Amino acid sequence: MANRGYDVVVDVDQEGDLGHTDLQEDLEFHSSNFDTQPTGRGAPKIQPDSTSGSFLPGPSTSTSPTSRKHYLWSLNFYAQAFDVDTAEVLRRCTSTLYPRANFLDVLEGNPDLYGPVWIATTVIVILFLTGTINQYLAQKGEEHFAYDFKLLSGAAGLVYGYTAFVPVGLWGVLKWYGSESANLMECACLYGYANLVWIAVSLVAWSPWGILNFTVVALGLAASAFFLLRNLYPVLSTTEAKTSKILLIVVFVLHAGFAIAIKVLFFAATSPVGPNKGGDKDAGKGVADGGSEGKGGMLRMLMG
Repeated sequence: MANRGYDVVVDVDQEGDLGHTDLQEDLEFHSSNFDTQPTGRGAPKIQPDSTSGSFLPGPSTSTSPTSRKHYLWSLNFYAQAFDVDTAEVLRRCTSTLYPRANFLDVLEGNPDLYGPVWIATTVIVILFLTGTINQYLAQKGEEHFAYDFKLLSGAAGLVYGYTAFVPVGLWGVLKWYGSESANLMECACLYGYANLVWIAVSLVAWSPWGILNFTVVALGLAASAFFLLRNLYPVLSTTEAKTSKILLIVVFVLHAGFAIAIKVLFFAATSPVGPNKGGDKDAGKGVADGGSEGKGGMLRMLMG
């Protein structure tokens, strides 16, 4: 009705004469309530589909595998961290070596552990092989060379330990200072893909030239540290300004220590891991000289 004052509905009798104008015989007045839908005698109105306009998921959606909660003791909980294919891992490796965008944006909310685990394992194997070659070249064929698998265990402890414990510690510190954007999986994924640089470093740093080895390790430190600091800065900046600066320094110092450990343990002339490259015959000479060999020992370990 157009006017708000009317509260009646006019119903025309279907059997009435259209040409007859007697209102008392052909018209009936009925009370109407506009809150209720009138029931006409014609065709019923088409009701919308109840499922198409529903805002709640149906029974099949609530029981789908993607919406189930995965608990820490279930295998599906850990399977989530490996939900990537080879093409995606290669794309993330490319983004690590040629960082054009923030790596956390490259992850698109789906951090993985598949790439970090295999990258860390590859770094360990290559460190063992190239470190062994470096030791063989340092002996110059003076005596029979023997493999020392302490290099392998040392590489595994160093790489796995750094890649696993440092992200956990950083995530714990960020949570302690109230950072809401800190994510453990993203931190572990970031550190895991940062190890990709050390594969290229290890393939070059086995050379017998100490200056070249030192330069390559320094370049690897600069590239991987830039990758870490660039991607961690948005997360660390969510804390206080003083705290974020301290955390940035700590991240760089720890990563520098990791790079120095790689240089000293695997690509130095006097590595404490593996056989003594100087031979036992030089040990007594160093003691007789009053420890003069020990004065520049650390410098030779770094320079190779």
